[in-house]
Amino acid sequence: MRYPDIRSTATRGADERTTALRQNGGVAGGADIDFAAEGLLDDLDGEARAARLGLLEQLSAEGVTLQELRDAVASGHLTLLPVERAIAGDGPRYSAREIAGIAGVDLELLATFRAALGIPYGDDFDDKVANEADLETARRMKAILDAGFPVEELLRNARTVGMATARVAEANRELVVRNLTSPGDTERDIADRLVQTTEFLLPLGTEFLVYAFQANLLEQVKRDVIGAADLASGEIGGVVERTVCFADLVEFTSLGEEIATEELGVVVGHFEELATSVVAAPVRLVKTIGDAVMLVSPEAEPLVAAALDLVAAAAAEGDQFPVLRAGIATGPTLPQAGDYYGRSVNLASRVTGIARPGSVLVDTPTRDAVGEAGFTYSFAGERRLKGIDSRQKLFRVRREGERREVLGRADE
Repeated sequence: MRYPDIRSTATRGADERTTALRQNGGVAGGADIDFAAEGLLDDLDGEARAARLGLLEQLSAEGVTLQELRDAVASGHLTLLPVERAIAGDGPRYSAREIAGIAGVDLELLATFRAALGIPYGDDFDDKVANEADLETARRMKAILDAGFPVEELLRNARTVGMATARVAEANRELVVRNLTSPGDTERDIADRLVQTTEFLLPLGTEFLVYAFQANLLEQVKRDVIGAADLASGEIGGVVERTVCFADLVEFTSLGEEIATEELGVVVGHFEELATSVVAAPVRLVKTIGDAVMLVSPEAEPLVAAALDLVAAAAAEGDQFPVLRAGIATGPTLPQAGDYYGRSVNLASRVTGIARPGSVLVDTPTRDAVGEAGFTYSFAGERRLKGIDSRQKLFRVRREGERREVLGRADE
């Protein structure tokens, strides 16, 4: 597939659209507005003034009102108006109240659902800020509820989807902003380039999301075994036995006082890359929490191996990268909205907090589940941990034949 040169074609595409509008008389509405008299060209001259005037004429011709243009200029938001329109699409605009009536859903529930997704309607339910996509989503929401799914689970799922997609959107925003702006760009250069990029990336990004969702859902469903006892009790999807691991960057807080924020972000990003590189089914990377990652697996042995690989990978980065430590516990957990809860999760977190740099500590159930094949254990003491109801026997795990030293860092 040959990808377009977005930088070189963005302005040309915008000029062609504006020329077509002018040929069709489309700029007549914008031409009737004296943008200079309206104060929308203040403090600009030369190329910057001409670029803004062209952008204002283009937006006005496309139906943006003078008040919207005033608000955008006042807020420094003008360059984003074209890409907002490109993402939202053309077509009618609806209020939240109208969408609720057309879709046949309760208005308050619709507002709660949107807020759970992280995109609230706002205080005025009569403000026409929604589009056809919002209407279709409300109809799908109604269909899910009519199928018998509980409201509470719908909202819980919406919160999970909202947080996940917000992170994906933020990553893509950074990709666009950092790579498609250059010194000396005018407002129109940036606006047109953002539109071109969005029109190119949005379909591809949607396909990637669908692919990732389907593949991950299939993998997780394949690992869920529904037994006869589950069917008899009706308690399918409840508490499950899982091995849980937390791994964190040692002395991350103090590191933040020594290096710039941007460098700290690079460290965290690389940590996530390392975690992703060691994870393979049945192990799953559940989430990142600042300077820590959470891994879960239905089988203990692959998770212990992944934790050891992650700690070793961090050590291999050398002194410029923080040392890792990990804690692992096995037992009943409650899956909920893509996350896990319960005593084993809490225990794994507490064990991580007392692990020595460069080590992986496991509890007794994990050691028993993994066994001796390929691993050796050294007793790390019996500890009482905050929030855990009984003393825990903990063991440092290594691969068989590994020296009692991790890549040059002594095992005290």
